[in-house]
Amino acid sequence: MKTRTQILKNLIRTVFGLFVFSIGVALEMQSNIGMAPWETLSVGISKHLPFSFGTVHVTISLAIVVIDLLMKEKIGWGTVLDALLVGNFTDLILKTGLIPLQAHIWSGVLVLVAGMTLMAVGQYFYMGAGLGFGPRDTLMVGLGKRFTKIPIGAVQTVILVAVFTIGWLLGAPVGIGTLIAVFGIGTVMQAVFQVLHFEPRDITQTGFIEAIQILLKGE
Repeated sequence: MKTRTQILKNLIRTVFGLFVFSIGVALEMQSNIGMAPWETLSVGISKHLPFSFGTVHVTISLAIVVIDLLMKEKIGWGTVLDALLVGNFTDLILKTGLIPLQAHIWSGVLVLVAGMTLMAVGQYFYMGAGLGFGPRDTLMVGLGKRFTKIPIGAVQTVILVAVFTIGWLLGAPVGIGTLIAVFGIGTVMQAVFQVLHFEPRDITQTGFIEAIQILLKGE
C-alpha cells in the first residue's frame, strides 16, 4: 500500500511526465510533414459523420476508456490528468513560439524524431508513476499483457498500423510524417524504454478511488 507522500510524489512525477510528453506532441505537430496516426483516424471518421474533428477525437478517447475497462485495466489520476493537461500543455508550448513550423522535409523529419523521443521519455515518467495511464497507453499495455512475448513497442506499432489503415481507408490525407510516425513511434518508444530499463507491463497501478482514499487517510 502506498503512502500519502508517495502518492503526492507520483502526482508530481505524472504532471512532469505529461509536460515532457506535450513538448514531444508540439514538436510532432510543428514538423509539418503529416498528421499523427490517431489524428488520421479522427479525420477519416469525421469525413463520413456530421461531427467535427474534435468531437470525433473525444468520442474515440471515451470509447477506448470503455475498452480499457472491459480489459479490466485500472483508470487512475494519470488517466484524468492526461485528458486534462496534454492538450492545454501543448497549446501553451505552441503559443510560446519556441518551436517554429518546419518548412523543409528534412528538418521536419528531424523535429518529428525529436518529438517521438520526448514523447517516449514523457511516457517513462508518467507511466512509471503508477497512477494510471492515458486511454491509448492503457490500451497498449492491456494488449501487451495478453501478448507478453511481444515487445511493448511492437504492440504499439500494431495498434498504430490498424488505426492509420482505417483512417486512410476512410479518406484521411496522409503525409510522409504519418508513415514515419506509424512505424517510428513504437520503435523509438521501445528503444527509449530499453535504455531506461522500463517495462510498463510491470507497473503496479494505483486506481483513482484507491489514491483518493490514501490521500484522505494521510497514511
